[in-house]
Amino acid sequence: MAIKLAERMAELKASEIREILKLTQQPGMISFAGGLPAAEHFPVLELKAISEEVLEADGPQALQYSPTEGFMPLREAIAARMNSKLGTHVTADEILIICGSQQGLDLTGKILLDEGDTVLCESPTYLGAIHALKAYQPRFVEVPTDDDGMIGSELERCLAESNRAKLIYLNPNFQNPTGRTWSVERRRQLMEIVGRYRVAVIEDNPYGELRYEGSSLPSLKTFGEPDLVVYLGTFSKIFCPGLRIGWLAAGKSLFEKYVLVKQGTDLHTSTFSQRQVWMYLQNHDLDANIRRLCETYRIRRDTMLSAMDEEFPGRLRYTRPEGGFFVWVELPEEYNSRDLLIKSLEKKVAFVPGGSFFPNGGHENTFRLNYSTMPPELIIEGIRRLGRVLRKFIAMDPPRHDAESESEVA
Repeated sequence: MAIKLAERMAELKASEIREILKLTQQPGMISFAGGLPAAEHFPVLELKAISEEVLEADGPQALQYSPTEGFMPLREAIAARMNSKLGTHVTADEILIICGSQQGLDLTGKILLDEGDTVLCESPTYLGAIHALKAYQPRFVEVPTDDDGMIGSELERCLAESNRAKLIYLNPNFQNPTGRTWSVERRRQLMEIVGRYRVAVIEDNPYGELRYEGSSLPSLKTFGEPDLVVYLGTFSKIFCPGLRIGWLAAGKSLFEKYVLVKQGTDLHTSTFSQRQVWMYLQNHDLDANIRRLCETYRIRRDTMLSAMDEEFPGRLRYTRPEGGFFVWVELPEEYNSRDLLIKSLEKKVAFVPGGSFFPNGGHENTFRLNYSTMPPELIIEGIRRLGRVLRKFIAMDPPRHDAESESEVA
């Protein structure tokens, strides 16, 4: 007899990205499917030395349980960094150290969502947020979005139509999956609307420091009432994801609730990892490392966009991000990117179909490309292969999409 599961498990499915990544292990596969940082820039030697320093300086404490809120010197360093780079006015007492910003999404669901509550999000939105929040059985409302962010009139309409709106989830800088960045005016407009409706905003900003052109933009916390915004940050994309060090910044009343639910989740984030990150910030130049990352990623982005301009059919539309990891592609509406993926995998090229990034389904004519891990020569070859597949694919009658073809890639 099978063990009876919680009803919410019926809503949870394996990440399509994770399933596609399994296929990318085949020999000769060029994968644009992931979203990983470039491992060649991980400061391995520095971390080896730092680990020894932490253990020599304070080994017993570094290996001991620690406060749920996090290591205070690290919290102070993060608050100072946010205020310097984002124009915020947060204090260390508002910073909670978490296991990557992904944990912040799960904790948010525990605090704010009851079954049937409404989550408003960009359309499309980050797949990991859909998975994290879906466990709490909300209703997702996708707010129409253009190149400048959520359309204010559409956001207001969605809020007015919902009497159970609990939070708005946003990825305003170099968004995953589209690579788009919100304009200052849209940020200001959002916070004016939110101030009237009193709905919490989750500002998820994993890519904000990975800007390759243009000027940095301020946090949503700098517009309107900062306590309406919970800011999620992480060292995963600008340092090392394996350390699992992220943070959230929240006003006092919500902060206390986050601490409470984190205590019940995992007690605290790794004491040792926190001290490693703090020691790195004290003894090394993180900004210099970020500049090196940005130069690597800028070259890879430019290589991908140039190759796409040369190889892709003219009927496709795609974004030209100023930073981050991703390019978003739209096929003509009558075509399905899952069918395209099947043909692309035959030529040893992988990407992520776009439908997974829409919590309510549809938009199957879209897909996401990632350029962060591939050297330029493989990006050129991969786009060349994909361009050949696309030219044949677009020249065909729109293929019939059915459950059988979907099962081959999901």
